[in-house]
Amino acid sequence: MRCSSLLIAAAATLGLTAPLVVAHGDDPLHSGCHTKRHQLNRRQVSATGEGAAPAGGGAAAARYSCDPNTCKLPDCRCADVKPPGNLAIEDVPQFITLTADDGVTSFTVDALNRLMNGRKNPNGCPVKATYFAQLDYTNYSSVTNWYVAGHDVADHTVTHVAQPSDGEIRSNLIAMNALAGIPYRSMIGFRAPFLNYTKDTLVSLNKFQFTYDSSASSSVPATDPNTDAFWPYTLDHGMANDCAGDVVGICGGEPKLNGFWEIPMYSTYESPTAPHLMDPWLDADPNVVAGWMRNTFMDHYNGNKQPFGLYSHPINLASGYPGLPDPTNKLNAINSFLDFAHSNQSMRNVWMVSNSQLLAWMRNPVPASQLNTLDEFKCQAPQVNQDVICNGMPEKEATVVQNCISDTPGDSLNNSPFRTCYGCPLQRPTVDVPNPPQNNASGSLRHRIADNCDTPFWDPIAGKCLNSGFKDETRTIGQNGEGITSTGNTNTDGATTSGGGDGYSTFGGPGSGAAAVGLPSFFAVLTLGLSALAAAMFA
Repeated sequence: MRCSSLLIAAAATLGLTAPLVVAHGDDPLHSGCHTKRHQLNRRQVSATGEGAAPAGGGAAAARYSCDPNTCKLPDCRCADVKPPGNLAIEDVPQFITLTADDGVTSFTVDALNRLMNGRKNPNGCPVKATYFAQLDYTNYSSVTNWYVAGHDVADHTVTHVAQPSDGEIRSNLIAMNALAGIPYRSMIGFRAPFLNYTKDTLVSLNKFQFTYDSSASSSVPATDPNTDAFWPYTLDHGMANDCAGDVVGICGGEPKLNGFWEIPMYSTYESPTAPHLMDPWLDADPNVVAGWMRNTFMDHYNGNKQPFGLYSHPINLASGYPGLPDPTNKLNAINSFLDFAHSNQSMRNVWMVSNSQLLAWMRNPVPASQLNTLDEFKCQAPQVNQDVICNGMPEKEATVVQNCISDTPGDSLNNSPFRTCYGCPLQRPTVDVPNPPQNNASGSLRHRIADNCDTPFWDPIAGKCLNSGFKDETRTIGQNGEGITSTGNTNTDGATTSGGGDGYSTFGGPGSGAAAVGLPSFFAVLTLGLSALAAAMFA
């Protein structure tokens, strides 16, 4: 179906007969409708627009050489299938990473919450995840809530373009800092749209002082002698994944970027020659895919314990979204896998972590029984002694978070509403204007977060950092990593959704985790809906 036909059909589904006006210029689907016009020579494009695992060629194709005697942690690590630290394999934690890509909305964070709610790691701390967030179609208060809940926020460009420019990368950081209050020091990772990176992309990331990229993939099973399922490694000696292509400057010892990490994306295998990468639950019956995930996980768990990844476009798991199928079967299948892998008492040393936690361990690989010695793995709950503050805590900010929307035809905020604690801008952020001036109609400007403060403690109305801190709620890990296991299982109702949502719900609040605030314009809801529908089908 042509893109225009898709949008008209979606509008008809919602009963809209008026002419359809689309936000964000001529290409509302962030290139998703036109993927064939891009030279995606790094990736096959799957049915969802990206994410099918390429034929990477395995370790033999990498033409890679690295001397572990000179490349040593914490700042250098050779590409290796063996875990770091010379630990006995029984002392190595088995990590599971859950990542999300694209716009951040109430629908997407609710979907992720349905996978995470109630799950705890062996030290009693809630599990963590990583969101590679783009600016387009993002609600900034949802980003703030996600970060304050302890999860990672990483860069996925402004408009989700293939082969992103420096501006696409840098402007994402500026806007997330300005409108979501995420400290620059906390946004350390990047994933390329369509997973379509080049040498120039990696060089730019290193120039902008990112810590890691996670766009490369492993496409040979961990049980194969030629596997490219390497633990995360630095690019001091070049890239060792995705080496079957002919892109200049990738593999064969290039690009050399000292201290810059690559976190490979590990495929799930239907068979040894049939890898699946992003959203594998869309590729077959979800219950069948859950079997693929269990088998692949056990290959990691019984081998060198390379991390196991769940890589999602969470709009595909969103409940109550107009035009999208009921995701219950997919959620049940993923949760059944997590019950098997993470909540199973017979599985020892299994931790569900964010990418920043994974890298913290890579740099300091302690035995699983000593993970509590790493600050990144502790339960650091912010203690904020102020009843009303716009800081990413839904129970404290409900009356002061701002709804940014315009009823003026042609205004970029007309069809791109969002919420923020940091003052509504005069226009939506763009590559060229990532931090627009505030709309000062109320005569009360809000303050951007200070460099020396963290988000839960910053009061953007008063412009001050509270004299507060974190409470350590970490519990003792049992012998060899045994201890607390998840209390959640098959949790499709971890965060209830009322109706279809309104695009303004916040993450992690009481009850549903959402405090609904009605939009003054149904058309704005429709426009957000169509963009998310497009993301589900093409991105």
